[in-house]
Amino acid sequence: MRMTYEDSALTVLEVVADRQEAAGHGWALDWDLRPVKQRVFNLAARGLVELAGREDRAELSAWEGRAVRWAARPTPCGHDLLLYNRLRPQPAPDEPGPGLRRVEFIPAQMTALRLFVALTGRLRVPPADGLAERVRRARREAGTNRHVLYLSPEQMESVAYGFWLHKMSGSALEANRFAREYGIAHPTASATEPSARPGSTEGLQICR
Repeated sequence: MRMTYEDSALTVLEVVADRQEAAGHGWALDWDLRPVKQRVFNLAARGLVELAGREDRAELSAWEGRAVRWAARPTPCGHDLLLYNRLRPQPAPDEPGPGLRRVEFIPAQMTALRLFVALTGRLRVPPADGLAERVRRARREAGTNRHVLYLSPEQMESVAYGFWLHKMSGSALEANRFAREYGIAHPTASATEPSARPGSTEGLQICR
């Protein structure tokens, strides 16, 4: 199932909120949001995201020790929209089914996954069918800091590809953890990396 425009907007807004929450200064920064820059600016035009002004950018640059060209955070309306969307009645959570595997993701991995599926329609190697919908519907499991999804082999390989993109653009934690726990890594990853298990299903048949 393809995401609608509104689904995509909410996914990007979740990414902004995730990055803001992870930062110590309350802003999601340009290098974290670079792949979805235009979509963030579109949210700003709709009043759902606030862009940092000149003084805020100067303070952020001093904080980070490098130039911050732009930064964003949800506006009060954007915050309320996220809260409403998270708490409104949701479809029944995914259940195990034939060929599906239970997969647990930590917050940093969910942020990377949301960014990956937010690029649906622009990527030359798009997320596997159904992955964007499963990510959009994912909810944190009660009493844990994990999101649980039930994924097909194709969707898990697609996740590995998304984490590889994230790894090559700066953060290896998400890909390495996924490879260590589920034995799946994008095939361009070195076979000597400790995160790749011998005999694992490192088999994404893309980018060969």
